[in-house]
Amino acid sequence: MKLAVITDSTAVLSQELTGQEHLYVLNIPIAIDGITYVEGQNLTLSEFYDKMAAASELPKTSQPSLAELDELLSQLASEDYTHVIGLFLAGGISGFWQNIQFLVEEYPNLTIAFPDSKITSGPLGSMVENIFYWQTAGFTFSQILEKLDRQIEGTRAFIMVDDLNHLVKGGRLSNGTAVLGTLLNIKPILHFDETGTIVVYEKVRTEKKAIRRLVELLHELTEEGHYETFIIHAQAQEKADYLQQILLDSGYSKKLKIIAFNGVIATHLGRGAVALGFTPIL
Repeated sequence: MKLAVITDSTAVLSQELTGQEHLYVLNIPIAIDGITYVEGQNLTLSEFYDKMAAASELPKTSQPSLAELDELLSQLASEDYTHVIGLFLAGGISGFWQNIQFLVEEYPNLTIAFPDSKITSGPLGSMVENIFYWQTAGFTFSQILEKLDRQIEGTRAFIMVDDLNHLVKGGRLSNGTAVLGTLLNIKPILHFDETGTIVVYEKVRTEKKAIRRLVELLHELTEEGHYETFIIHAQAQEKADYLQQILLDSGYSKKLKIIAFNGVIATHLGRGAVALGFTPIL
C-alpha cells in the first residue's frame, strides 16, 4: 500500500509531519480588504491580526481549491499511489467536505476515503499524524479508517470567544445568541456538535466562570481513557497560560499542548478566543 494523506492549512501539524513526503496540504486563502493572502506564503499570523484590526470589514475565507485537489489526485495516481485519505476541517463549518465526495469514484486506480473530521486545528493534526503512525505499525487501509473513525467520534472541542459577532458575520452562529450574550454579559461556551457544526453548549456569566467550566468539562469527559489535549488560542497567550495553570492546579495530568489557531479559524472566532480540544490516544 502506497498511501498519501491530504489535509488543509487549518490543521496544526507537528514538526515531524511537515517533512513527511506523503503528506499534502491544501491552502485556504484569506481575503482582507480585497487582497488575497495565504498564511505562511505572503502573510504571517501576526500580520494577519494587524490587518484584521485595521480592515474596513471582517476578512473572508474560502474553501480549499477543489480543482487543486482534483489535480493532486491525478498526480498521485500517476505516481503509483494506491490509497488516499483526505482529512479536512469539519463539514459543519465548511462545504468543502460535501463538495469533494464525487471525487472518490473518479480515480479507479486509487482507493480514496474522505471522512468528515468534524473538527479542525490541533485535533485535526493529531488525526493526520496517527494515520501515518498506524500505517507504519502495519495496519491495513480498512483498519486505519476504523481507528480514524473511533478517534473522530471521541474528539471534542469547547470554545470561548471574546466577540460573538465574528461568528455571526461568518454565518457560524445566530445573531440572537450574540445579542443575548452582549446584553446579559453572558459568555456562551460553544462546541462542535455531532455534525461538526459550532453551536452553543452552555451559557455562563463572566469569563472566569466560563474558564472554570471548561476545566470541569475537560475533567468530566476525559476521566476514562487516554487523551491528547490542546489549549488553542487566537492571539490570547496570557489567557491560554492562565487556563493551563488552572488545569495543572486541578490535577489534570494528560498530555497537554498550547497551540495557536491559524488565521482562517481566527477570522471566524476573533482575537481573544480560547478553546479546549481533546482527542483520544488509540
